[in-house]
Parts: sequence; C-alpha cells; structure tokens
Amino acid sequence: QVRLSESGGGSVQAGGSRRLSCAANSDTYSCYYMGWFRQVPGKEREGVAAISTTGDVTYSADSVKGRFTCSRGNPKNMLYLQMNNLKPEDTTVYYCAALWVGTGPRLTEENWMRIEYKYWGQGTQVTVSS
Repeated sequence: QVRLSESGGGSVQAGGSRRLSCAANSDTYSCYYMGWFRQVPGKEREGVAAISTTGDVTYSADSVKGRFTCSRGNPKNMLYLQMNNLKPEDTTVYYCAALWVGTGPRLTEENWMRIEYKYWGQGTQVTVSS
C-alpha cells in the first residue's frame, strides 16, 4: 500500500511554469508505476504523463508534449511534473497515481492512460490565468 500526497499547485500566468510534487510513503516506491492525471469538473479524467519504475521511460499526452516533463526521484520517494509554457486550458486539479508493478500489465505507450491505477493522491489545484 502507498499513500500519495501532491503539492506545488497554485496560480500562474499563461506562459509561466510550475512544478508539482508527489510524495509517496512506501518502502517499495521503486516498484510502482506512477502517473499524473487531471480532471476538470464534469469531464472525464485525462492522463497527463506516466513513468516507469526506474524513471527511464516516460509517456505524455499529446496536449502536454514538449511542455510537461514527468520525472521521479526513487531514493526520496518523489514524483514530479515540471510544467512549462502553461496555458489557461491547463487549469484544473492534478492527481498523482500509483500501480504496483506486479498487479497490472506492463506499462506501455498504448495502455498508460487506461490501466487501473490503484492509489491516488488528494489532488492539487493549478490555475492558469490569461
């Protein structure tokens, strides 16, 4: 089991940057696939990015490619989302999610948005003003 806690949300002007962090309280953090998702109220949850257990493979949604970078620091049990060139349409709540590597399919380009991440943080709000 892992508990996740996001931080780093806030208000920023369009074109600005923000780094989200997600702290995981697990001794086996390096055995979890990790992902970032966002959800606008009334809309479906959207995958933003995901990362392999070692951090050497990342996936990202077309809407954020070239602007957002997902990374992880396994020794510190941390997950990050560096967001650059933010746009008003990026405004929403961002969640980090985790899936134990042995309980689901191997993370791939085709499935990272669709697999059932078991653990979720409480979310952090990002507001981008024009």
